[in-house]
Amino acid sequence: MSAVSDYFASLSFTGLLGRFPAGIAQGIIWGIMALGVYITFRLLDIADLSVDGTFSTGAAVTVMLILAGYNPWAAVVIAMLTGLAAGTVTGLLHTKLGIPAILSGILTQYALYSVNLAIMGFKANTAVSVDRYALVISSRYVPNAIVTGGVLAILIIAVLYWYFGTEMGSALRATGCNQTMAKAQGININTMKVRGLALSNGLVALSGGLFAQYSGFADVNSGRGAIVIGLAAVIIGEVLGGAILGKHLNFAGRLAFVIIGGIIYYLVYTLVLWLKLDSNMMKLFTAVIVAIFLAVPYLQAQSRSSFKRAAKNSGRKVV
Repeated sequence: MSAVSDYFASLSFTGLLGRFPAGIAQGIIWGIMALGVYITFRLLDIADLSVDGTFSTGAAVTVMLILAGYNPWAAVVIAMLTGLAAGTVTGLLHTKLGIPAILSGILTQYALYSVNLAIMGFKANTAVSVDRYALVISSRYVPNAIVTGGVLAILIIAVLYWYFGTEMGSALRATGCNQTMAKAQGININTMKVRGLALSNGLVALSGGLFAQYSGFADVNSGRGAIVIGLAAVIIGEVLGGAILGKHLNFAGRLAFVIIGGIIYYLVYTLVLWLKLDSNMMKLFTAVIVAIFLAVPYLQAQSRSSFKRAAKNSGRKVV
């Protein structure tokens, strides 16, 4: 009992509250990455594993350009363009060579590991200091990081909402909903897949560039597990948005709740660290959370159908 009481006595609630702003800042950055995952996972119905590589690519390109004297904003934009190129490669592997989407993503991710090392001069990590460069976002100034990240997230959501309301964006969404019907309507589904994968990985690389500036370094392994974090943000956001807004949850709301999902994930991550649990167990924790939230819609559907069957059976007359 003494050990338990000492453990809880060592926890500071004030310290937890003090960590929350940093968790919010990181959650916004990873929420932007989750928007990219949302495009492929929900809109295109494709499991794209290349995001683990393109996140690191965005980080590597951003840091190396800043060290070379480029403006940090320009570095992030160029990183996004690099992600667009990487996503295009994944799309071409899938559409032009007939490689399954999941394998195309794995191949791109695998190749990007060497590419990212080459970008950073074959160093596993490279640092960039906020003391020497006017970084867009930094963990040294968390309130500014929250404001900058929040404004950027709102702008991205606004642009995505506009884009997916255009004819081209609607065609992309139609491709993900029903490829056969989309093709019958004259939509080039292969082109839509390439565009969707490119846009997705562009957002992921943008997030990677922001994360590198926030943390002060780029690491070749910084994107490892990014797809799981992105899925966690998407699923948490969807479940939360559905619970709060229900049928009133529109497309813009879904995009916004993806960002909120990223924030919630990192607040939970902050809570786990505050509880002094082993951070190495976070990947297991994340996998369990994603599995639970992925299963929720299926279990709800099963529950409703079982109730309907029971009601139907109870209404039958016994002969």
